[in-house]
Amino acid sequence: MPNETHDPQRRSWVSSANRPDGDFPIQNLPFGIFRRAGSGEAWRAGVAVGDQILDLAAVLRSAALTRPTPRAGDEPPSPLLARALATVEESTLNALMAAGPAVWSALRLALSRALAQGSARQRALEACLVPLAEAELALPARIGDYSDFYASIHHATRTGRLFRPERPLLPNYRWIPIGYHGRSSSIVISGQPVRRPLGQMLPAGAEAPVVGPSQRIDYELELGAFIGPGNELAERIALDEAEAHVFGLCLLNDWSARDLQAWESQPLGPFQAKSFATTISPWIVTLEALEPFRLPWTRPASDPQPLPYLDSPALRRAGSIDIRLEAWLHTEAMRRAARAPERLSASNFHDGYWSIAQLVAHHSLNGCNLRPGDLLATGTLSGPQLAQAGCLLELTEGGRQPLTLSDGEVRRYLQDGDRVILRAWCERPGAARIGFGEAAAELLPARP
Repeated sequence: MPNETHDPQRRSWVSSANRPDGDFPIQNLPFGIFRRAGSGEAWRAGVAVGDQILDLAAVLRSAALTRPTPRAGDEPPSPLLARALATVEESTLNALMAAGPAVWSALRLALSRALAQGSARQRALEACLVPLAEAELALPARIGDYSDFYASIHHATRTGRLFRPERPLLPNYRWIPIGYHGRSSSIVISGQPVRRPLGQMLPAGAEAPVVGPSQRIDYELELGAFIGPGNELAERIALDEAEAHVFGLCLLNDWSARDLQAWESQPLGPFQAKSFATTISPWIVTLEALEPFRLPWTRPASDPQPLPYLDSPALRRAGSIDIRLEAWLHTEAMRRAARAPERLSASNFHDGYWSIAQLVAHHSLNGCNLRPGDLLATGTLSGPQLAQAGCLLELTEGGRQPLTLSDGEVRRYLQDGDRVILRAWCERPGAARIGFGEAAAELLPARP
């Protein structure tokens, strides 16, 4: 439930965190892994606040959060806070993820109080700040496994219509969260270029496939959910316990080679069309930070209602989240002309058919053991209108209706040199704006 860390009136002594349009106010405090750029320092945990990173390893060494201050009424350090701080010198967040919601919440509360205006800990923490502009960021976790779902019925229907006009949505979709096992080794951090893949495809009208660079590279606008505490093999996670197993959310671009995908997907689904790259944003926004943006989870009354293991009063009351998402394109020509990126589409996670809790509960239904740092992706998050489509496959109707950009460039699919930028944030009256930063990458030519 919302608590003092969500107070929209709380301001930080880090002045950049008080900008009303910023992604990282004191009410957010997302976690990531960083080091000073070009330093060769050890990777370590940090929290984004305004345009700064609070170096949690430096905080631990300085005892800035645990040393008593002269102010009367100081609370003794929480054992939960000590457990959290014991993980921050590691090169991934896996140990912190495994520690569970009570530990995460204790750390978040201590940071919120220490970073607030008037905090007696300001002087000690000022020495622990590193400007974001001077840092390089790494994957926030050691991602053991990665599963990608298909949580948007609008995406599923619109893409299904391209290939099965007579039956766009298969009958199982409304009953089961569809997903597949992705490739964790090719997940990369925002800013790392992505290279056009080679693959096998069947050209239109041909009788035999060819091998070559994919000609239909696409992006997919998604969210990723990082697993915190896992479950034992053969034990399942109940729906109302599922979010206690989720550390937080990030942006995710599931790059797709549509021509490879069309040829290889029958009968087992995506393989090389998806495994060449997946880009994620570096900062993980905790579910606790998103509490003020909860919405009821709903299902049209005319649709089949979820089976009991995917349904509950708690889900119906507040199982969805109002997260706004955007996809932007910055072409090579735009950059040469010093033109700003162009927005391709905007959508909202609330339009999804399946919630984060349902994805976790279904993933573990058969006893599949999730582990700290595992990543679950939502699948392309499209809305009901075409302008809310989360990929070019939808926006161009499979390439048949090309997009004309404001500078006259035309796109059916992505071209070499195109830079795709995903953004997301939560915003409503009476709450601080919570942003996710960016997941951005440039598409490079295929290797010879």
